[in-house]
Amino acid sequence: MNVKEALAELRKDENKRKFEQSVDLIVNLKGINMKKDNLNLVITIPHKIKEKKVCGFLTKKNDLVNSITLPEFDKYKDKAKLKKLVNEYDFFIAEAPLMPKVATVFGKVLGPVGKMPSPQLGILPTDASDAVIKLTLTKIEKSIKIRMKETSIKVISGKEKMSDDEISANVSAIYKEIVNALPNKQENVKNVMIKLTMTKPIKVEVK
Repeated sequence: MNVKEALAELRKDENKRKFEQSVDLIVNLKGINMKKDNLNLVITIPHKIKEKKVCGFLTKKNDLVNSITLPEFDKYKDKAKLKKLVNEYDFFIAEAPLMPKVATVFGKVLGPVGKMPSPQLGILPTDASDAVIKLTLTKIEKSIKIRMKETSIKVISGKEKMSDDEISANVSAIYKEIVNALPNKQENVKNVMIKLTMTKPIKVEVK
């Protein structure tokens, strides 16, 4: 069954929910050494899934993004404030010179949840211009992060309101990037499934 066929089947679910369900892509792996082959990816998808709240660790305040400047770092030594900050935002960016201090103050919480600014997408040059910040924010809107914690990768690839074509394109883009990052490519894939938040998964073939 291809992705569009599976989506049509999933949309037949008669149990109408009071919320918009996500479309989850599940890639089950085999022959993977979790200590050696751990994946940490930032993938660009063709269609935005949701609005993302972004926070920037910057040398000066910027109107384009919610900003935390160096003099404000100390107040986040308070564990409650730090936890609230991390839960409030989906993505964090930072100017390169601030990264050592960002790692010291915020790293212990941002790191484990995969929200540390990264060279792939999130570390800006010194005194980043509005144009650079705007471009970064645009890229973030169509980016997802994947950190493999077990031999089953589960990632949101769409929302119910999106068209089947849009979801299929996202699924294909995510799947290809995952496969390309695996040590033995396709040989490391056991099977692929998609599901809605509250439904059972359906096996699919992704091209």
